[in-house]
Amino acid sequence: MKFGTKALHAGIEPDQTTGAIMTPIYQTSTYVQENPGVHKGYEYARTQNPTRDVLEKNLAALENARFGRCFASGMSATETVIKMLNPGDEVVSTEDLYGGSYRLFTQVDMRDVSNVASVISDKTKLIWVETPTNPMLSIVDISSVAEIGRKYGAKVAVDNTFSSPYLQNPLDQGADIVMHSVTKYIAGHSDVIMGFLATNDQELDDQFGFIQNASGAIPGPQDCFLALRGIKTLHVRMERHCENGEQIAHYLKNHHKILRVYWPGFEDHPNHEIAKKQMRAFGGMISFVQNEDTLEKAEKTLSSFKLFSLAESLGGVESLAGHPAGMTHASIPKEKRIAGGLTDSLIRLSVGIEDIADLIADLEQAIG
Repeated sequence: MKFGTKALHAGIEPDQTTGAIMTPIYQTSTYVQENPGVHKGYEYARTQNPTRDVLEKNLAALENARFGRCFASGMSATETVIKMLNPGDEVVSTEDLYGGSYRLFTQVDMRDVSNVASVISDKTKLIWVETPTNPMLSIVDISSVAEIGRKYGAKVAVDNTFSSPYLQNPLDQGADIVMHSVTKYIAGHSDVIMGFLATNDQELDDQFGFIQNASGAIPGPQDCFLALRGIKTLHVRMERHCENGEQIAHYLKNHHKILRVYWPGFEDHPNHEIAKKQMRAFGGMISFVQNEDTLEKAEKTLSSFKLFSLAESLGGVESLAGHPAGMTHASIPKEKRIAGGLTDSLIRLSVGIEDIADLIADLEQAIG
């Protein structure tokens, strides 16, 4: 099946009891058994829930994965991967990455993949890749990093949140694990907090399942239902996010009051050719800096938006504007932020699916 068909049908069957086309919300904590250990495949809702099962199968199919597990948040999914490691193991991760992940990892500039091999030791068990990165939209060559991981016996995990499965499938490019904050593009309506891990490795999935059950960081059936509903329009939403994102990126680049624009679709964007190779389009995430490169100017612009809402998160149908230095990346030491280009004046846009003319008009009046 093609992507749009999988989004609507993969892993989803009409309810056997009623024929309902929508997966029911199984809002239950436990399941009745005929005898001890004799049941219909479900014992306790932390371990199994039919609504969650369908979502996991559906998301795994979108990532071309054999296995998938859902978690209470993107960070709980990330922590699950970390819990597989032993004391003394080392993790190598992307230098420019989400602030929450920064608190867990050591960072390396992976735009040049030779840097990865230079820091790997026999203790390195995991390479954590984020591409495109948050918020600088840096591109990392997944297949090259995966090759290094295989050479040194380290698992490669890719945070695929900014792309969604619609734009990029890291398992197809050699990665061992894919992580998503389902909260963002996959659910797509700013009403769900959830994480997801996908893999083709049975042993890895068994470990994910053990930790998922033992730690209990699972999503509830209502959130699983909402995520399934959101996925049904993922391909159409992503098309519009990409269309609007491209127009706004070019508008900003040609604006006389804009100093720099970060968007992987530009030919002069670092590793643009790699982005062309591993992504189907360039997404709706954009960061920019104005000519008046000050915190005060950034704050004035952010407070002047009418359609772009000032808020954390991304990937919803509505457009959001954020200030990474003071919001999502506040935990990163300032000197490290500045060295990576994340200045106090940087603004990050999550371009929604509104009418493009209205979004550009809002940018025009806010930039001033």
